[in-house]
Amino acid sequence: MDIQKIVSIILLLISTLAILAVLIFDMASWIVYVIAIFGIPLWILGLGLLTMAKPRKDDKEERIKEPFTGY
Repeated sequence: MDIQKIVSIILLLISTLAILAVLIFDMASWIVYVIAIFGIPLWILGLGLLTMAKPRKDDKEERIKEPFTGY
């Protein structure tokens, strides 16, 4: 397992647990705001990195030859 996949899974788990903890437990409003400001973007980032870590079958060879072409 490569490092990008491990980091994305960890980010996804931490942010999911933080968001669920805010929804389940009655916390102070500033804690809810901090988790909303940082937890939701981290969840989106973790999910995006996880989907980017798995190449499609037809793109697998191209990623090995040229990992990022830029736009």
